[in-house]
Amino acid sequence: MKFSESWLREWVNPAVNSEELAHQITMAGLEVDGVEAVAGEFTGVKVGQVVECAQHPDADKLRVTKVDVGAEELLDIVCGASNCRQGIKVAVATVGAVLPGDFKIKKAKLRGQPSHGMLCSFTELGIDVESDGIMELAEDAVLGTDFREFLGLDDVTIDVDLTANRADCLSIAGLAREVGVLNRAEVTEPQFEIVAPTAADTIAIDVKAPAACPRYLGRIVRNVNVQAETPLWMQEKLRRCGTRSIDPIVDITNYVLLEMGQPMHAFDLAKIDGGIVVRMAEQGEKLTLLDGNEAELNDNTLVIADNKQALAIAGIFGGEFSGVNTETKDVLLECAFFAPDAIRGRARSYGLHTDSSHRFERGVDATLQTKAMERATALIVEICGGEVAPIVEAESEADLPKAATIELRRTKLDRLLGHSIASEEVVEILTRLGCDVETIDAGWKATAPAWRFDMAIEEDLVEEVGRIFGYNNIPNQSPVAALSMNLHKEANLPLKRVRDLLVDRGYQEAITYSFVEPEQQKLIVPEIEPLILPFPISADMSAMRLSLWTGLLNTVVFNQKRQQPRVRLFEAGLRFVPEQSAENGMRQEMMLAGVIAGNRSDEHWDIATNTVDFFDLKGDLEAVLELTANEAAFSFKAAKHPALHPGQSAAIVVDGKEVGFIGTVHPELERKFGLNGRTIMFEIEWAAINSRMLPEAVVVSKFPANRRDIAVVVNEDVLAGDVVAACRENGGELLTDVNLFDVYTGKGVEEGNKSLAIALTLQSAERTLEEADIASAVEAIVAALAEKFGASLRD
Repeated sequence: MKFSESWLREWVNPAVNSEELAHQITMAGLEVDGVEAVAGEFTGVKVGQVVECAQHPDADKLRVTKVDVGAEELLDIVCGASNCRQGIKVAVATVGAVLPGDFKIKKAKLRGQPSHGMLCSFTELGIDVESDGIMELAEDAVLGTDFREFLGLDDVTIDVDLTANRADCLSIAGLAREVGVLNRAEVTEPQFEIVAPTAADTIAIDVKAPAACPRYLGRIVRNVNVQAETPLWMQEKLRRCGTRSIDPIVDITNYVLLEMGQPMHAFDLAKIDGGIVVRMAEQGEKLTLLDGNEAELNDNTLVIADNKQALAIAGIFGGEFSGVNTETKDVLLECAFFAPDAIRGRARSYGLHTDSSHRFERGVDATLQTKAMERATALIVEICGGEVAPIVEAESEADLPKAATIELRRTKLDRLLGHSIASEEVVEILTRLGCDVETIDAGWKATAPAWRFDMAIEEDLVEEVGRIFGYNNIPNQSPVAALSMNLHKEANLPLKRVRDLLVDRGYQEAITYSFVEPEQQKLIVPEIEPLILPFPISADMSAMRLSLWTGLLNTVVFNQKRQQPRVRLFEAGLRFVPEQSAENGMRQEMMLAGVIAGNRSDEHWDIATNTVDFFDLKGDLEAVLELTANEAAFSFKAAKHPALHPGQSAAIVVDGKEVGFIGTVHPELERKFGLNGRTIMFEIEWAAINSRMLPEAVVVSKFPANRRDIAVVVNEDVLAGDVVAACRENGGELLTDVNLFDVYTGKGVEEGNKSLAIALTLQSAERTLEEADIASAVEAIVAALAEKFGASLRD
């Protein structure tokens, strides 16, 4: 909003200069965009009167005048303005005057006639007003008065960029309140006499949309003179606020809008059929606006209508048909409160933005309408004359906004501001802001004034107290931060270490969406219903993933379609499992998954081209498990999974609990996903591998190790891993390593059996082992295998 400093100082006059005032307003949260002088720099210009005006003898477009500027002698001045005539009062630049642009006035002759000065237009004095000729001043202007003093041109306009919540400052009254609060200065409103009704005319008002228009005031003023001249003081105030003078009725409504913040509208009473009806528009209803454009109205738009047609878009723009023009004799003044929600967005939907809509959609004081109506009435009678009828009011008290009562706690105020302001000062600030304040045990209870729509919650009051106290007055306090060591456990296995390992083994990390296609996911995890998003990005991203495999398999397909013969990917991410007992009804688990497809190695002249198999991925996964330094605790048990090939899948087990799966993709799943060739994948819970056993220092034996190889025959259904585990369990303290180095079936081994060749390494840290020690340990292992698996030594 742009406003005149001198107009503001009529309401409140703090002891600060223009620069300090602008800085003060900015620091209060009302950012000043610019400060500009209202006129150019000039001197020597006085108020004068044209005493004589005659045609120049040698020029058709020039006039020879004698001008009285209150001096002993009249000034001879030649003027070319078409509106120059005898009797008018004008701005006269006398000899020696300096006009904007360092233009100096000297004695001269124009076509042989002496000219001792110049009659000035607005433009020549650097005043931004469109005019065709010289300025015409009011009849009561005192001759000889310095023109800068006469119009108060030692003034500036201050342009404030208000945020949407500060609609209360979209007026001189609102800004004066704000400046008064900041400076503890008294605000003095201009006084005017309420005009007593002299006519009995009234008009029926029917509000059919009370929620959108809780209060509507109308007043008839008859026999107004719309041809009257708007006083120059009013034109200047409007101009300095960025509003162009149009005619006295429109100028008065604009003046009240700028002064009080209450938009108003004037209708030509003769154009109204019956009474006023405030209603919602009919869909497709047409209205020609004041600018001549036709608007096709929507049914969510509030209109002011008569018994026949719509006359105006409520709170936004008047209609051309009912607008005041030069033929208007009687007017109907409108002053209403429209709910912000009923106006917000409507102007933009028609490509409009007006001063009225700008205020109504942000909020107008709901108690202001009667006062604004009386102010406008007094100005109309003063400037245009007329006979005033009583105010007709329609009100829905239930729909009027209610003042917010907010509790402000001392603890909250101190915590958010980081500074304790004296209780007496807090009460004073809130009171100066217009709040009714009550002291309570926890702090204060404040009722917001009607003009502050933005005061609704406790934080709003904290902001107001801090703003008025002055953020720059809050002392700087260096933050105190007590340093503490991170809660780092050496046993934690960093995810980065696992990532680095897999990258070193030729994998690339993938990051896939947590949202997947429900039908695809059902192929992988058919037994669990996923969480379906109510508003998904698309239909194929509508389910929260239950497994990382869905995204990884789609990524493999994506790469294979782009001629990538060898794909090795891994991903670490969350899966989302519905569970009633979990927080928010969903269990989020960190998972690690990997997938390989295509060739075992890149093409090379010295390496055979083989397709990956189950054991390639198992070896990579075992390398990850080795990072825990507890790989022996993990085992692979044959198990079925809906997504994996029945004979080529295993569960990953630790401490008797399944923590993941590994295996070849099921042929049916391969076909439905469009995979090209054999694909092997694993998925394991990150919680099962995110800790590692810490190394412990042990004595390095200086005595030799001894190796004994045994070949045991077991049933072919017996798992080799179980046999190796049994060796470890029964080898005693001397057994330091067990290694399966051969599996044999065929000649020499009965059908249905297999031979397992196992290397046993024995060593003592205290002595050299004797043959008896070694034999005893080996015999204990063989006996245990015979008992548990029915194993026998191979001949």
